[in-house]
Amino acid sequence: MNAGYQQYKEQSINTMTPNELMLMLFDELVKRLTRAELALQAQNFDLFDTSAERSIDIIRYLDDTLDRQYPISTDLHRMYDFFIYSLNRIRYGRNLEELQRVKPMIVELRDTFRIAEKTSAAPLASEETGAAQQAPPSPVQAVPVKDAI
Repeated sequence: MNAGYQQYKEQSINTMTPNELMLMLFDELVKRLTRAELALQAQNFDLFDTSAERSIDIIRYLDDTLDRQYPISTDLHRMYDFFIYSLNRIRYGRNLEELQRVKPMIVELRDTFRIAEKTSAAPLASEETGAAQQAPPSPVQAVPVKDAI
């Protein structure tokens, strides 16, 4: 990869908020799952295995970055565990139907986070009182993403 592009990419990642990073990881996860699905349909098992393993790595990273002080983190951890378990079963069984069942769940979770990000990014100052409000806390910690994608 071009050194200038790599430096630009790292700088862009370093200036993102934790929520932006999380959405970027979810986008990459959905891309990898789509690649795995297409590879499995084409019986390209090397690409399928690589894509499935990378998907599992991304979910593990998302789980590792949860800020455990928020109660929702426990629920997210359970979902991530379910996704890792399911993707391992899909990977070893090369099960297209199960992949097509699990992938929409991950897409829905990503879309939910995207809506939450847009909602929290809305103007936080009350027009009537002029008082600033705080954004809701994020269940994601700021952790380096360098090798996550």
